[in-house]
Amino acid sequence: MCNEIIMKLKFIKENNGNWYIDLPDWTGRKSALQMVSGADTLLDLMSKGKKSVEMFVSHEDFDGAELLEKKRNCWFNGADYFIKTYNNKVIDLDVWLCDVTKHVLGDFPDEIYFAKFNEK
Repeated sequence: MCNEIIMKLKFIKENNGNWYIDLPDWTGRKSALQMVSGADTLLDLMSKGKKSVEMFVSHEDFDGAELLEKKRNCWFNGADYFIKTYNNKVIDLDVWLCDVTKHVLGDFPDEIYFAKFNEK
């Protein structure tokens, strides 16, 4: 494990099937918190049918982490990322992350490491 801060984030799937990041201190529009364009697909994989996912996220690698690699910043907002594998399976998934990522991580890092939080 490195010295980088590892954050714990929670995502909630509403009854309509939409995923949102749970940020209690957020003062902007709720729609900005919705996970779309691949992020929702990744959360569906991670949730295994459950209505919430908690994960650890960091700018640096840590034990058991998966990798999202930035492909490019979008000219309007957000950034495009790619995840080759998840849980040792090839998924080749494009993921778009909106500007809320800057609120959470401070910027759009070239690499985002994450791992599902597993309660015991």
